[in-house]
Amino acid sequence: MATERKLDPAEALKETSAQLRGDIAEELNDENDFFGKASAGLLKHHGTYQQDDRDARKARREAGLKGKEYSFMVRTRIPGGKLTSEQFLAELDLCDELGDTTLRITSRQGLQLHGVLKSNLRKAIRRINEVQVTTLGACGDVERNVMCCPVPFANPIYQATQDLATDFANHLVPKTTAYHEIWLEDDSGEKQLAGGGPPQVDEPIYGRTYLPRKFKTAIGHPHDNCVDIYTHDLGLLTVARDGAILGYNVLVGGGQGVTPSVKTTFPALAKRMTFVTPDEVVEVATAIIKVQRDYGDRSNRKRARLKYLIHDWGVERFKSKVEEYYGKLLPSQEPDDVHGFSDHIGWDKQGDGKMFYGLNVENGRISDNETMQMKSAFREICRTLNPGIRLTSHQSILFTDIEPHDCQKLESILSSHNVPLSIDISNVRRWSMACVAWPTCGLSITESERALPGVIDGLEAELAKYGLSSEKFTVRMTGCPNGCARPYNSDVGLVGKSKDKYTVFVGGRLIGNRLNFIFKDQVPGDELVSSLSPLFAYFKQAREGAESFGDFCDRKGSQDLLDWAEKFEA
Repeated sequence: MATERKLDPAEALKETSAQLRGDIAEELNDENDFFGKASAGLLKHHGTYQQDDRDARKARREAGLKGKEYSFMVRTRIPGGKLTSEQFLAELDLCDELGDTTLRITSRQGLQLHGVLKSNLRKAIRRINEVQVTTLGACGDVERNVMCCPVPFANPIYQATQDLATDFANHLVPKTTAYHEIWLEDDSGEKQLAGGGPPQVDEPIYGRTYLPRKFKTAIGHPHDNCVDIYTHDLGLLTVARDGAILGYNVLVGGGQGVTPSVKTTFPALAKRMTFVTPDEVVEVATAIIKVQRDYGDRSNRKRARLKYLIHDWGVERFKSKVEEYYGKLLPSQEPDDVHGFSDHIGWDKQGDGKMFYGLNVENGRISDNETMQMKSAFREICRTLNPGIRLTSHQSILFTDIEPHDCQKLESILSSHNVPLSIDISNVRRWSMACVAWPTCGLSITESERALPGVIDGLEAELAKYGLSSEKFTVRMTGCPNGCARPYNSDVGLVGKSKDKYTVFVGGRLIGNRLNFIFKDQVPGDELVSSLSPLFAYFKQAREGAESFGDFCDRKGSQDLLDWAEKFEA
């Protein structure tokens, strides 16, 4: 007789939470500046993480202060990264009034407020909903923000995928009324705001205990894999013929997170499973989520993502189970696959007589300081030009619907606030990104967001030395192996391993359909650039044709690269 596996404690927490209520409402009004462990776990399903300033810990100890300096990160769910200027301005106001004065674009096309105090948490979430966006579904064991190529081309293919991202995200929002009750209800009990929908007690998709783990979905295009479709639990790749969408190739089982202490965890790229028509896509995707709900590993959160179920079962068995839930057989996928990737930076025509401008926001952090006033520039652009706002998966921003005669005005606003224009940003910087890491992420081992700009400074100098400044390749840094900045399919991945030391990965691809491999481990932060320099020299000398840096490293392999580096450094 098989032994029943013990459930992870998180499962009991969800099941006994009365649909994610727990004691949040009571603790929200107590005298503490923090929530207890159970409520902190449930808060993630409401779109916020309890954090503390790790930089402040030592100073607090020295000052004889007990406890930690708590605050909250509040994340907004923005399907496809699509906002109005009014909504964006509201978030900019919140970061000043209730946060740490900065706003951060995420690698999943969302926005994050940092430094929100517990006493301001309800106000922040309510005001986000007042401009018709929500934090519900931005975190937790549910569908996360549905990503989609954000460009505003006046093209039915792009418009259809962006509509699908919105519709699918709304379809998958948890139905619990807890979110409204805790954060949004006023004295009259009205429930007319964005998060959660009308009062319901049934969760037809998620059930009593929601999903075993987070679930991520992206919708992309073969010619432009800007959403890194292979890194998601579910990817929907457009299959177009004669200017119209025929359907979607369905990819399943991608995921970047790794726990080094658990040897059975690993990064994975999604596998191609089937093809679906536009009228089938939502139902098939829902069936995939339900299979993960019922068969994902609820005994070990480290192996609870869909990628592990598919690894254990194989794609064919998984597909058969999806067919069972869907109610009909599914065909093989179409041959269409990814073959291009644009970061959409700079000026481009929308096709409707208007323009859009993509601006690199280094590591997604929008702030004002003594050298650059990006936040003020964005405010002026929104107030004077009223553009549409689109957030990209590379933590950058698109200003859309710009009249041609206003293009120069937009650039002038940026320049007057010392914001570098897209044309002035190096390739290696614009193709880089980092997770938040220290001081607020409790999982981070090393620096990331605060360290990467200096690493990029060094890489710019090395690439210029070898005449490689025009090369396009991705550099992604994370403060731990969880991989929030998608480092495992990038050309260069820098992953925090121990205090101020990183694992250096190389050999991924710009288009995102190949995992990289370890080049060196435990590299001190101040040696990251010098460890990569020999590879640039080798690439300059031995590349074949227009071969990319990632393709070169993949062709040469780990041992060959190490042998060269050893001789180069000798």
